[in-house]
Amino acid sequence: MALISMQDLSWGLGDAPLLDKISMQIEKGERICLLGRNGAGKSSLIKLINGSLSQDSGEIRFQQGITTAILEQEVPYRAEGAVFDMVALGLGHKGEILVQYRSLSKSLTACNPENLSGYEALQHQMNAVSGWVLAPQIEDLLARAGLEPGLDFAALSAGMKRRALLCRAMIRQPDILLLDEPTNHLDIDTIVWMEDYIAKNIQTLLFVSHDRAFVQRIANRILELDRGRLISYACDYKTYLRRREDDAQSEINQNRRFDKKLSAEEVWIRQGIKARRTRNEGRVRALKKLREAFRARRAEIGRVNMKTQDAERSGKLVIEAKGIYYSYAGVPYIRDFNTVIMRGDKIGLIGPNGSGKTTLLKILLQEITPDCGSISHGTKLQVAYFDQLRLQLDENKTVVQNIGEGNDFIEFNGQKRHVISYLHDFLFPPERTRTPVHILSGGEKNRLLLAKLFVKPANLLVMDEPTNDLDAETLELLEDLLLDYTGTLLLVSHDRSFLNNVVTSTLAFEGNGTVREYPGGYDDWLAQRPATDSLLKPEAKISKLRITRNKSEKPLKLGFNEQRELEAIPRIIDELETEQKHLFADMCHPDFYKKNKDEIAAITLRLKEIETEIAVTYRRWEELDAIT
Repeated sequence: MALISMQDLSWGLGDAPLLDKISMQIEKGERICLLGRNGAGKSSLIKLINGSLSQDSGEIRFQQGITTAILEQEVPYRAEGAVFDMVALGLGHKGEILVQYRSLSKSLTACNPENLSGYEALQHQMNAVSGWVLAPQIEDLLARAGLEPGLDFAALSAGMKRRALLCRAMIRQPDILLLDEPTNHLDIDTIVWMEDYIAKNIQTLLFVSHDRAFVQRIANRILELDRGRLISYACDYKTYLRRREDDAQSEINQNRRFDKKLSAEEVWIRQGIKARRTRNEGRVRALKKLREAFRARRAEIGRVNMKTQDAERSGKLVIEAKGIYYSYAGVPYIRDFNTVIMRGDKIGLIGPNGSGKTTLLKILLQEITPDCGSISHGTKLQVAYFDQLRLQLDENKTVVQNIGEGNDFIEFNGQKRHVISYLHDFLFPPERTRTPVHILSGGEKNRLLLAKLFVKPANLLVMDEPTNDLDAETLELLEDLLLDYTGTLLLVSHDRSFLNNVVTSTLAFEGNGTVREYPGGYDDWLAQRPATDSLLKPEAKISKLRITRNKSEKPLKLGFNEQRELEAIPRIIDELETEQKHLFADMCHPDFYKKNKDEIAAITLRLKEIETEIAVTYRRWEELDAIT
């Protein structure tokens, strides 16, 4: 029996619903990628399955007792609380008990240890909901996602919030995991970690993604949402591309034959009076059905028509950086960086979130002054900057006001064009151009920012995460445009396929302020990067905890050494948590950042090691306790 089945499901506004009597099933073990153009209704379908929306008609049936968890496309910026609390609350009532116990434990430690009112009752509740097992599972998941449990969720970057929300969805271990653009705002390391985690731990999945490498790795079935219809392809992404191409050509041929037949029948019905007196009434009824089918046929969604303005060629030398050093709060982000960027170079920047990619872009553009070193620009530079935060868009103005800036016409490559005509190239119909920007979807905002970017001549394109929220077809068109672009490109992206297809060299942030340049794209960097211990998973570095037993081999009782290990674990955890507490107190001291830089880095590294050791120790405790 299918986990979820839909029958004649419809949803949407107006005469052309986004979902038009669709039917589908989701079986256990399927990892389904839902594809379609921006605005096709993918997010709406995800929300219908999760119960966040109600269908207009049709039916959704769930197998009894199944659970779902969702990661939505938009990040909630007003959510409050610690990261641990945000993730724990994904467990519902059990999570609430965990949060209460954690909060009370902190208050007892910080204030009055003698005040144990309610503490014992919470301990009993923790026992009832297996809280002692759930808490280390949450901390382990957060550690693997690179998140500290005590951080304030509201203070995190968009990428870090997305990691936390992903952990919140995963911790429930749902029967069906629903992900809407899960790779948005995530760095490549986190995307690769998420791929590995899903591959090993998630059986059934329905997700929307524009990341082609992610889709190819995860999906074993593709659903395409096109003009209200849902088309299923039981294959991987590369095979789907070939089959879709064949289907598209078949549809074109079928429509051509249909139109030819309709035209012939229209000629026949308009013959002379004598012919109409003797006409075949069955043929007339068939013609009426042809007309109805033609009116009901929905045209294919248009393609973005992106072009860049012709710009004066820059000098051969575009940017030269010498001995760049930049730090913030005593932590080095960029150390001893040198590069020469020539006209026509297409350079990608990769690295973890918060490593300094956007900062380096602004240093190269002379918007930020480094602590040491120099930046020099070549001649005749005309810069266009794509900002991942979309700060160049005025959210309170309409689409047309953002492009025209008070004018009805723009000049594009020497020709005068009406703003609405120009916006039509970016799939904004006339009625949509009067819409305030703040109610546009993420994909529409990115298309609008691209339209604004290309409306002015530029021989140096600087693009910070341009691929977020764009559908696969628009991504491919943007790739083609950048490949043909004769100017210079600086590109920050976490889309591995996009990097492989566009850039000619890569600047990689490799930790501790080191930025190295490699020829080629992402895959080329993977092949050339140094193989260091830092690339190993943190768990692989912990030698004092002997986690070598095959989990499928469960002994009837603990051995002597295992019994001693079990007895020692509470003491080990206590020592680790005490050390962690002292390090946190040290970091909170006002004079902490006056210390030697190497000492600061060592303390920060030790904190991460302690978090990992605590998580692994709890897991070992759980394993040994299960045997007893």
